Amino acid sequence: MGTLGTYEHNVEIDGKTITFEAGTLAQQAGGAVVTTLGDTKVLTTTTASKQPKDFLPFFPLTIEVEERMYANGRIPGSFFKREGRPSENAILVCRLTDRPLRPTFAEGLRNEVQVVNTVVQTVQFDPYDVVAMNGSSLSTMLSGLPFAGPIAAVRYAMLRDGSWIAFPSFEELEEEAVFNMVISGRVEDDGEVAILMIEAEATPDAWVKVEMGAPAPTEQVVGQAIEDVKPIIKQLCEAQQAFVDEVGARDAGEFPLFVDYTDEVFDAVWGFAADRVTSIYRDAELTKAERNDQLDVVRQESIAHVVADGPEDLDEDARGKQASEAFRSTEKKVVRQLIVDDGFRIDGRGPSDLRQLSAEVGVLPKTHGSALFQRGETQVLSVLALGTQRDGQRLDTLDPQDEKLFLHHYNMPPYSTGEAGRVGSPKRREIGHGALAERALIPVLPEQDTWPYAMRVVSDVLSSNGSTSMGSVCAASMALMDGGVPVHAQVAGIAMGLVYENGKYTTLTDIQGVEDFFGDMDFKVAGPENFITALQLDTKLAGIPANVLQDALLQARDARLQILEVMNDAIGEPRDEVAETAPRVEIVSIPQDKIGAVIGPRGAIIKELVEVTGAQIDVDEEDGRGVVKIYASSREQAQDALDRVNAIANPQLPEVGERYSATVVKTVDFGAFVNLTPGTDGLLHISELSKMAGKRLNHAEDAVEVGQQVLVEVKDVLDGGRKFKLEYVGERAGGNDDGDADGGDDEPRGGRDRGGDRERGDRGGDRERGGRGGDRERGGDRERGGDRERGGRERGERGGDRERGGRGGDRERGGDRDRGGDRDRGGDRERGGDRERGGDRERGGDRERGGREGGGDGGGERTRTRTRSRSRERD
Repeated sequence: MGTLGTYEHNVEIDGKTITFEAGTLAQQAGGAVVTTLGDTKVLTTTTASKQPKDFLPFFPLTIEVEERMYANGRIPGSFFKREGRPSENAILVCRLTDRPLRPTFAEGLRNEVQVVNTVVQTVQFDPYDVVAMNGSSLSTMLSGLPFAGPIAAVRYAMLRDGSWIAFPSFEELEEEAVFNMVISGRVEDDGEVAILMIEAEATPDAWVKVEMGAPAPTEQVVGQAIEDVKPIIKQLCEAQQAFVDEVGARDAGEFPLFVDYTDEVFDAVWGFAADRVTSIYRDAELTKAERNDQLDVVRQESIAHVVADGPEDLDEDARGKQASEAFRSTEKKVVRQLIVDDGFRIDGRGPSDLRQLSAEVGVLPKTHGSALFQRGETQVLSVLALGTQRDGQRLDTLDPQDEKLFLHHYNMPPYSTGEAGRVGSPKRREIGHGALAERALIPVLPEQDTWPYAMRVVSDVLSSNGSTSMGSVCAASMALMDGGVPVHAQVAGIAMGLVYENGKYTTLTDIQGVEDFFGDMDFKVAGPENFITALQLDTKLAGIPANVLQDALLQARDARLQILEVMNDAIGEPRDEVAETAPRVEIVSIPQDKIGAVIGPRGAIIKELVEVTGAQIDVDEEDGRGVVKIYASSREQAQDALDRVNAIANPQLPEVGERYSATVVKTVDFGAFVNLTPGTDGLLHISELSKMAGKRLNHAEDAVEVGQQVLVEVKDVLDGGRKFKLEYVGERAGGNDDGDADGGDDEPRGGRDRGGDRERGDRGGDRERGGRGGDRERGGDRERGGDRERGGRERGERGGDRERGGRGGDRERGGDRDRGGDRDRGGDRERGGDRERGGDRERGGDRERGGREGGGDGGGERTRTRTRSRSRERD
């Protein structure tokens, strides 16, 4: 800086104050400024190398963003407890800053320039990206570099009432905003504001807000907002200029500007190659590879011509280098003249024509969802992978978002352009393109509370000839539908181009690689039929009039609708369900007071559920209810876990007159505990067992053993469903050849008397689920081989719980005595369970309990017995 001391300048916009400070920090940097918005502070420095790198054919500008975790009072979560590689958000802010800054530097500058933004303070209230962008402009002006600034950046958001606000907070974006734009621009010599960059997207819940009456971000609405934001950009530019005038820019000396070629070299190349280049570009039948091959021949001949007969004041190396750059400019001039003067595009299309489109889904049938989208020679394969919410990405950044459940990753390998090159971690461009498509798709995704999956879509560019990022939007949208994700609508993307010559703007639809490379603008628009979900503008000009952008938006909509037709022909609605290979997620709501019963003492019950079913289970509390999320690898596994959770938390109580093929789960001197329904046990008194044996018994083991099935009838329901009076009806055989193990018309476990399990509501009715209902629907013991054939205690295919180390009948487990019984576990005392019931002795035997271990509020032995009995049923 040119002056010592501290300088400060404030500018107020929409009730928000932006402060610029300089003169104290980073005094050895070429330019340094601290920009403040609310409680967010960013230190920005701009420094240039002393010597130019004249051998480079481009301007070596580097933008860096350093997210210091101390800015939010946090210690990094990595093993080394220090910041490492930049976060994805930091990389996106780098790109956001680079795009308007780069075209504003003087052409021909070859000194290495580095702009570093260090976030030194934030309370996760205001986004720091626009703070860094304005600071980058101001610090560059203070550095004394040849820079046609200032440029200004504004975050501009449309609220659900249709109003727009500048610099919205994170809270305002989440709660009220429908559409969100970052717009950058500069003030031209005539006082008009020219737009340099736009990055915009609909908010994640925009679809829901629009359905609830909020205005949709249509082309007309967004186009008008671009015009309305210009006074704010002008105000910020004037504030920066006033600050520089007060502080004074550093005297950095002269910076040499290098020309790519002399006029003499260009004239030589143009005269030698222009006609041949024009002929090649006029041949609309050529493929990209064929055209490049022919141009390479002309390029080499042009270079040889200039090297042999070029300016004498240049050596051969300089002649060759300048001739190569001059040939590229010759190509550019030819392509632009064909478009502007003749209205001819190199593939024969008109300005608003699309290339040939094709769309296909299910190309990889064993994946969770897949789609192939092709537009001309651009081909993108997108593949969906579904996971549980546990598979979401955990974020450790300065943004308030700490988790992502939808990821879109974009890859563009070198073979997509017919080249050999580096393959590995994604470059900044790939990260940026992936994030753009991700933002385009998020607004149409289902809400998390109704769709409990994590989603990752990978878009691989297999062939590239322009507009690959928008091709990935189309392919990814179809892959989501193919995977059964209930998206609100299909999303398509289109890339628009612009050529400005002789005061005339020509807007191009669906630009290909050459038009992007030689054109002046890349304008990408994505969305469903009714509004825009993502928009991105990059320009090589010093600014584009807002009315030109408005016209481009309307032209883009026409193209987007045509693309949507092709995509909807391939798949118009999401699949009815996810692929067989996808994980299964079930969500069940349970009473708040049942959360403890599902979890159990020290997590014993939920651990047992996980062990028995193989599913992963999460229990949370939301809005005064318990929410259980079950993650499983198959539909059967998920249903088994769901049934077991329902048995604990939403039990279906037996009713008088119902008959059950009950499984003996425990024997005591005064009777046997039998499992009636999942989670509900009852006591069959020894007097009933005596009927079964035909003589008076002293011990239940003399009549039944654990795992045996007996036919019982509920004679009475007592104590509000906590106790049941059971009567022995007959022994449940292990099944016969006819599978009629119930003795003809008797229907245990509900039968006709209960109206079947159809009345079991949300549990889906065991009959409808197929495989867990009444014994008839389950194939009875026919399919299970009967408990007697299973050996009861040995448990068939599972190798017997004897081998699993104590999960067989109680006898194999050592009974409750080996487990410490209810007395030794002491678990129910902690739950307030057996304190009320006592042990088996203290509660006066299970007569006092009414024999129903699973019906009370405690979650101890009752719940354990419940889950064990379901395990037997499943086997």
